Amino acid sequence: MLPIRDHNPSERTPYVTLTLIVVNVAIFLWGIAFVQNDQALGQLYYDYALIPLRLSHGENYPALITSIFLHGGFMHLAGNMLFLWIFGDNLEEEMGHLPFLLFYVICGVLASLVQFSAAPTSPIPTVGASGAIAGVMGGYLLLFPKARVDIFVFFIVFFRIFPIPAWLMLGLWFALQLFNGFSVDVSGGGVAYWAHAGGFVIGFIASIPLWIKRGSTAFWKRTEGHPPHPETVYARSNVPLVRR
Repeated sequence: MLPIRDHNPSERTPYVTLTLIVVNVAIFLWGIAFVQNDQALGQLYYDYALIPLRLSHGENYPALITSIFLHGGFMHLAGNMLFLWIFGDNLEEEMGHLPFLLFYVICGVLASLVQFSAAPTSPIPTVGASGAIAGVMGGYLLLFPKARVDIFVFFIVFFRIFPIPAWLMLGLWFALQLFNGFSVDVSGGGVAYWAHAGGFVIGFIASIPLWIKRGSTAFWKRTEGHPPHPETVYARSNVPLVRR
């Protein structure tokens, strides 16, 4: 189940969201071009990734920020940037450019600390913007719970695009992070599920003051739970449906 777009893209240019995407992609491409061997890659992660064991020893606090701009592979980067593009523009439009940037960084740092608390002696580097983007998703859920999101569902030979409300898509995503967080031994590496879950909750809580300022439940009634501008009407696909 992969989100591919929302139905309320922002009306103003999301400069911070676009800049964050460009910076993340540029750093990834720089790594491909200039990090030529395992030793150099290991040094890059040692210097800039969040290594819980180093943080436990009081070392390399800047990695709480630098780690959220590193990615472990193309699919890791592509997935994160897709989620940031879908959910970031509306939140930036509602918060303003600089407050959104601050919100993003704070969510990323605190999400990394949640992951750190789950395995503080792990020597495995933690990288990725997932925690910060999970915070964006948490804020989106609070402000725009009924916004429609198109998801691409595929199962072996079946695939289809469905529009579903944001609360359902984001709620399922959050529940999956919690389930995997409790099921997987995070000290052995893999996906940082607790950074995802923690970032999501942090972003939701951090968005409450803005939600109250907009009128809380009155804001939902005024906007019907959508970003406060008209929906985009997407053209139907011309690909014919071939039945069995």
